[in-house]
Amino acid sequence: MERPRRELLRLAAGVAVLPLMPRTARAQAYPSRPITMVVPFPPGGPTDTIARILVERMRATLGQPIIIENVGGAGGSIGVGRVARAMPDGYTIGIGNSSSHVFNGALYALPYDLLADFEPVALLSSQPAVIVARKDLPAENLTEFIAWLKANSDKASQGSPGVGTASHVWGAFFQKQTGTRYQFVTYRGAGPAMQDLVARQIDFMIDTPSTSLPQVRAGAIKAFAVATDHRIEAAPDIPTVAEAGLPGFDFSFWQGLWVPKGTPKTIIDSLNAAVRSALADATVRARLRDLGQTLPPPAEQAPEALGAYHKAETEKWWPIVKAAKIRGE
Repeated sequence: MERPRRELLRLAAGVAVLPLMPRTARAQAYPSRPITMVVPFPPGGPTDTIARILVERMRATLGQPIIIENVGGAGGSIGVGRVARAMPDGYTIGIGNSSSHVFNGALYALPYDLLADFEPVALLSSQPAVIVARKDLPAENLTEFIAWLKANSDKASQGSPGVGTASHVWGAFFQKQTGTRYQFVTYRGAGPAMQDLVARQIDFMIDTPSTSLPQVRAGAIKAFAVATDHRIEAAPDIPTVAEAGLPGFDFSFWQGLWVPKGTPKTIIDSLNAAVRSALADATVRARLRDLGQTLPPPAEQAPEALGAYHKAETEKWWPIVKAAKIRGE
């Protein structure tokens, strides 16, 4: 009786393994179909622009198309929620930034946790803020611009990609540091805001180089200063805020890539490898640097590095945003 019993056990073990084989094969074959990258802002903004540059190179590494899905609204929180609810299978990934993955947590009662409900994939890039204005605004430098704001506080306006976005937070600090007051005009993304700045419907923006520099180079708007302690390679003729007379107004805007919590590590590693390959590509690096981006060194491109940086930024900025009493809509 012992021999038949052993044979039955072996057969049972074989049957139990069969259902696991397709799942294992699918995991090993990742990706086997197109991937969706959710951009939590409308087309034309800095995050969307960076996503489209990276996707071209990432799809070559992964061997599958990566489809951009723009899901704007509520400062990026709607699009981030779309990623939080997705299956953790690597086929829905989300790009985000300081606004969508840090500031929003201090502004909204979110139905997800920005730290606990996502797995970090990679830090992508960072860039300073740049103070830009409509072409015909009667000021030629930052000092003259601040004086103009003080003289026109009843009608001056700053455009921002949404309530509580980095641009809005920077604007609140700009008012405090310069003693100015003006109206905030919010949009559903940096692209629409920039369109109105070019059309002279608003007076200025505290924006990112990736959105602003193409318009500055085209002569459609003017730039007063970059909010960093050194001039940027992509626009060496634009002075720093310190050089322009406003020391201490230094801010960095960064981009990262995340997947839903529970995504297998092997899939995260595959996506991370695709990001690293893209950031090492000479053409990609040139295009990103042309937009004023600073790329992280290889040691800071690991998932763990983004996780640690994300946590540190949250601990730094949440008290500041709450103290500014900015409220999400």
